Amino acid sequence: MMMTDTMTKQMRDCMQACMDCYKMCTQMQMKCMETGCDSTTMKTMMDCAQMCQMCADFMMRNSPMSMEMCGMCAKMCMSCATACENMAKGDAMMMDCAKTCRMCADMCMTMSKSAMAA
Repeated sequence: MMMTDTMTKQMRDCMQACMDCYKMCTQMQMKCMETGCDSTTMKTMMDCAQMCQMCADFMMRNSPMSMEMCGMCAKMCMSCATACENMAKGDAMMMDCAKTCRMCADMCMTMSKSAMAA
């Protein structure tokens, strides 16, 4: 039996949102190195990318701490979304990053709340 057979669709979707956010934040870090974002925004993107990757890893392993990690990931993603919006100044890729972060935050928050209700 594969691990994915034991996961809910909600968990698989959340893991995908985490990986999408990881990818977007990593791409934005590269863009920021070229265009010059402030160091606080860069650190926030780095933290968000790492947190998203770690959150997806925890869910893949079915870690007993994965839902708590989802709650932390949601907070980090919201922080990154705000940082991206503040830096955007009309930049479409920066706004896409903010949107991706917010989507991941919403999915992770839903996961962490559904675990608390269970």
